[in-house]
Amino acid sequence: MEFTDDAFVDEDGNGDAEDSDESEIAAGPAEIELEILPSGAPILYVLVLVCFHSSSHFRLTSISGFLSLLFSSLLFSFFFSFARILSSYIYSPPHIYIHSFPPKLNSMAIPCPHFIASEKAAMEAGLLLPSSSLSQLILSQDDLKKIAAYKAVEYVESGMVLGLGTGSTAKHAVDRIGELLRQGKLKDIVGIPTSKKTHEQALSLGIPLSDLNSHPVVDLAIDGADEVDPHLNLVKGRGGSLLREKMVEGACKKFVVIVDESKLVNYIGGSGLAMPVEVIQFCWKFTASRLQNLFQESGCVAKLRTLGEKAEPYVTDNGNYIIDLYFKQSIGNLKAASDSILQIAGVVEHGMFIDMATTVIVAGELGLTVKNK
Repeated sequence: MEFTDDAFVDEDGNGDAEDSDESEIAAGPAEIELEILPSGAPILYVLVLVCFHSSSHFRLTSISGFLSLLFSSLLFSFFFSFARILSSYIYSPPHIYIHSFPPKLNSMAIPCPHFIASEKAAMEAGLLLPSSSLSQLILSQDDLKKIAAYKAVEYVESGMVLGLGTGSTAKHAVDRIGELLRQGKLKDIVGIPTSKKTHEQALSLGIPLSDLNSHPVVDLAIDGADEVDPHLNLVKGRGGSLLREKMVEGACKKFVVIVDESKLVNYIGGSGLAMPVEVIQFCWKFTASRLQNLFQESGCVAKLRTLGEKAEPYVTDNGNYIIDLYFKQSIGNLKAASDSILQIAGVVEHGMFIDMATTVIVAGELGLTVKNK
């Protein structure tokens, strides 16, 4: 048998079907109505829907037709119940998939719970549509930095004097401040950049700029960091701007640091990467030797920072060199280490920012974590 718009046709000639013109059910446009039945719904309910629906084009005219329909209904009920059971095993709650960036695991996707703060910042950063959720995203390291930066900018208020940080993470914060100024959501902002690069970026965004001579007190500074220890002490300056960063951020009332979780360490120098020291060019080898000897017990190695294939010395915005110190173990008391470094003639400044951060925003596998002193 087959269904058509005009008739219920009996192809095998047994007389079980009648032409629709003689049917007691008025002919009309065919309609199919799907209803989701609750688990354990009576089979007769299916029969009633099929047999007596006002838009049906067939009726039951024989016992064989009824039995055929009953068998079909039983089969439908069986498959419907089976599908419900199967779906209960397959279904699992949604996860947020973001990249975690611990050392040597820079591309591992980790499921994590839903965080409202992360989602709001992600929407503002343009990484998430209002109709979507973070469970649909796999975020890159730069995405995490951007979300953390946008969260940090929530601390900014109109009329503030702002310290504008330097680096890939701080760049997102400066971009966001410029965007809010254009939208009129922030007004009367004055920025103090911590590098020539940030100065150029801020100018291109229309952010009014000044310096510490005109504004010796800074309301808020936002910047990234290369390391953050459990006490919120920092290593900064792998981007080469440590002196100006320390001057501006040392003058601020509130210092918000934005990082991804790969920057978290057990102790300063714990990443095995550089702790920079800015030195004058004159007799830099002599200065480097004294720095290395100072932390000999920590397995310190001092190296001049260079650029390119020609290994030309890196020159800071202030015309100085940078000696990068690498430690194999903790250097102990940070304040004592700081004093010892600064007592060496030829040293301008070091990259340890001790007891300076008031808030650290960490983007990682648990969304955004805000740590306050």
